[in-house]
Amino acid sequence: MPEAGVLQSVERLSGGQSNPTFRLSMSAGDFVLRRKPPGPLLPSAHAIEREYRVMGALRGSAVPVPRVLHLCDDGSLLGSPFYVMEFVPGRIFWDARLPECTPAERRRIYAEMGDVLAALHAIRPSDVGLLDFGRHAGYFARQLKAWTERYRASETHVRGSMESLIERLPRHLPEDDGQVALTHGDYRLDNLVFDRDGRAVAVLDWELSTLGHPLADLAYQCAQWRLPPGVMRGLEGVDRHAMGLPTEAEYVERYCRARGLDGIDHWPFYLSLSLFRLAAICQGVYRRSLRGNAAGADAADFSRRTDIIAACALGVISGEAR
Repeated sequence: MPEAGVLQSVERLSGGQSNPTFRLSMSAGDFVLRRKPPGPLLPSAHAIEREYRVMGALRGSAVPVPRVLHLCDDGSLLGSPFYVMEFVPGRIFWDARLPECTPAERRRIYAEMGDVLAALHAIRPSDVGLLDFGRHAGYFARQLKAWTERYRASETHVRGSMESLIERLPRHLPEDDGQVALTHGDYRLDNLVFDRDGRAVAVLDWELSTLGHPLADLAYQCAQWRLPPGVMRGLEGVDRHAMGLPTEAEYVERYCRARGLDGIDHWPFYLSLSLFRLAAICQGVYRRSLRGNAAGADAADFSRRTDIIAACALGVISGEAR
């Protein structure tokens, strides 16, 4: 990668629990290196190759992404495969309440976030060379099966709420409606970079991207907001009106208008499946922490988070949560 120049310093970037990420200060500017964690990994997890491909495909589209520069699948160089992309300066908001912003700024940022998601789902995979990026039917059935298997593969002990979800979710699975779009897979506030005007300048962390049902991304984001603020940066109990934050209904309505949808059927299933998936991800982080190869310093706390998220999912699918 000669255009980057000479390496001057390396800084480990905090915040992620999946792929270790580093800021490279080079003589030609700043770049970002993302690599797979070292050690044993679950099959298909930490798919940096997919990240690299999808960001390259979306370059120049209505969805802002960093420019990717180089992918190395030779694990002998750094201990695991990695890729390098440009560093995009801007603001990353780790707290979904946006305490550092004014109500007007919060409204603008959340509107932008929803509009970018709608723009992503409006892209035809064939137009960006991603028609083979995933299967085209039965997305939610496949997700349910895949995340159940991933949870089982990382299971450390029996969790009653997860067992109940594994038994109940298949009974609420809706029929496939044929919608297929490019999905991000982990669409949330802290995976976007914003400029000072509240405009999104980069969407990050595409390792879970695939061809799937567009409502999966929307439900995943809204499901996170049903959690307590101390768990995955949730918004449960927050006075959104006073803070200038949209309610879940307002956010969903804006997304539906942008995509020309009249409404959403089976919303509780989409929410509970998204929460189940998030709980399975947290269980995987916890399992890696026991093995010593988790990326985040707080990885061991993810056992508690798994239980909290699973209980929330069970409440949604049981009709106990509105």
